[in-house]
Amino acid sequence: MKGVVFTEFLELVESNFGMEVADRVQTKGFPEDTGFTSVGTYDHQILISLVVELSQETGVPVRDLVLAFGKHLFHSFSRNFPHTLDGVNNSIDFLQKVEGVIHGEVQKLYPDAELPNFSFSPSPEGHFQMEYISARPFADLAEGLIGATIEHFGDDLRCVRTDLDGPPGTHALFKLCPK
Repeated sequence: MKGVVFTEFLELVESNFGMEVADRVQTKGFPEDTGFTSVGTYDHQILISLVVELSQETGVPVRDLVLAFGKHLFHSFSRNFPHTLDGVNNSIDFLQKVEGVIHGEVQKLYPDAELPNFSFSPSPEGHFQMEYISARPFADLAEGLIGATIEHFGDDLRCVRTDLDGPPGTHALFKLCPK
C-alpha cells in the first residue's frame, strides 16, 4: 500500500485528535519504524494496526474511523488533484471515472500500486450500483470515499452497502439510491 495513504491517515489523526495521539498511535501501531514517506510502499496490515490503535486510544469504533478516513482522502485528493473533478457534475459521473481515469492517474504516479477493482451497472430497481473487489479489507474506506463524493456534489443520494462473499471488507456492492 502506498505511503501517501499512511501519511494522509496520520494527518487525519493529528488534525482530529492532536499530535500527541498521532505520535502514540504511530509508535504503538508500528513500533519498528520511525515514519512513513508518501512514496514508500508498506503492508496494508500496518494501516489496520494503526486504525485499531487509534480506536483503542480514542474509543471511536474502527468502522467509524475508516469511514472518516475515506472522507478525508476524498477531500485531500480533490484538493491535490482538482483536474479529476473537471467536467464532472455529479457523484455518479465521478464514480464511473474511478476505475479507468482516476486509477489510471494513480498508476502513472505509483506504478506498483495495488488498487481495488470497481465495476458499475444499473441495479434491478434502476439505481446506480458499483461493486468493490479487493485483496485488502477496505470496503469501509471505499464507502467513506463514496459518501464524501455524494456530499461534495450535493446529490440527493444515499449509499446502501451489501457485503458479498469473501473475507469481510473485500467484496461489497454499493447502491446509490434516492434519499
